[in-house]
Amino acid sequence: MYNETLAKIHFWAMFIGVNITFMPQHFLGLAGLPRRIPDYPDSFAGWNAISSFGSLMSVLATILFAYIIYDIFTNGKQVKANPWQVPQFFTSTKVFNDNALTANSLEWALIAPTPLHCYNDLPVVIENK
Repeated sequence: MYNETLAKIHFWAMFIGVNITFMPQHFLGLAGLPRRIPDYPDSFAGWNAISSFGSLMSVLATILFAYIIYDIFTNGKQVKANPWQVPQFFTSTKVFNDNALTANSLEWALIAPTPLHCYNDLPVVIENK
């Protein structure tokens, strides 16, 4: 499992960083800054500095994402057979937690992460009606 707090920080840092990077570019274009020029007038320096700050924020969010992936591979614990299983109505928490390790579909029938060569033969899938 991944660290959900770090994942939320990554999401918001990337979301804000990308918007801070590209929103000022719209204002600069409306103000008359041509694209693909090596130098620009000093009147556009403020919006370009804000855009550069947003780019730096996006880079830091990407580095955080790389750390999250590294953390998953080095310190990650195995998840339950079906981490998205939701209790039915009128099910007590104790009964749900005691039976939460059961899976009702093929993709959750194996442990996570799935070991290599886990089936000798391909499983036959039959639709339940």
